[in-house]
Amino acid sequence: MDRGAVEAAKRWLADQGIHRAAGGWVSDDEPDVPLTADQVAHARAGDVFAEDLDAADRLRLAFGLLDLLDEYWVTCEIRFAHDGAEGPLPADVLWDGYRRRLEADRDAEAVTYSLWVDWFEDRATSASAFAGVLGDDIDRVVTEGSDGLLRRARRVLECSGPVPWPVKEPAFRTALMLPALHPALFHALRAGFHDLYGDLEPTAAAALLGDLDLPAETRHLAALRRVLVAGHRNHHRSPGAWDEAVRACA
Repeated sequence: MDRGAVEAAKRWLADQGIHRAAGGWVSDDEPDVPLTADQVAHARAGDVFAEDLDAADRLRLAFGLLDLLDEYWVTCEIRFAHDGAEGPLPADVLWDGYRRRLEADRDAEAVTYSLWVDWFEDRATSASAFAGVLGDDIDRVVTEGSDGLLRRARRVLECSGPVPWPVKEPAFRTALMLPALHPALFHALRAGFHDLYGDLEPTAAAALLGDLDLPAETRHLAALRRVLVAGHRNHHRSPGAWDEAVRACA
């Protein structure tokens, strides 16, 4: 958590008449009506990008609000701003904000969900987003292997199903050098097969799967290998293939 950004977000909300209260939040307009963090995010997060600040400072304030509220809707407003009339947002600040939150030792569901459904599923942004949160520095992740870097890598890999295979395969190959990332790579390959917009190349994915050091009893390991060797690219394009593989491997 970026405590400086959180404090800035608290001050900004207070200027909007929103204050933390027992069990949630309250508005100066209706102090007896409790608000949830989700309600605050929907009501106020978009206003951050109307502030008289430069684009980078607006984005930093939005990330502080995300840390404070821990609500996916804040990430939606970030994406809306990126796609809006004053976008795109500065890439260095945008992806640094995501990386820092992916490395933090706290729940990151809002951030990983945002990557998965908003950035990775969109072919217009999947390559730049994946590069920004992992692909561009996967070598450093493997070389340094700090807790924070590994945490980020695991989280990104596990939600990378929709990223086009040619974009993510080089990072997968580099991550393969670090056994601590093998379980996350397995999740990545499985998501590439099962996600609605999942993407993989069966032959290359099967070869990578064979290089993973995983317990033999890993759930669905044999079934995933079977569908990939059979040439199936995606669960939704090959109805019945997965169930057949699971039965055959039981």
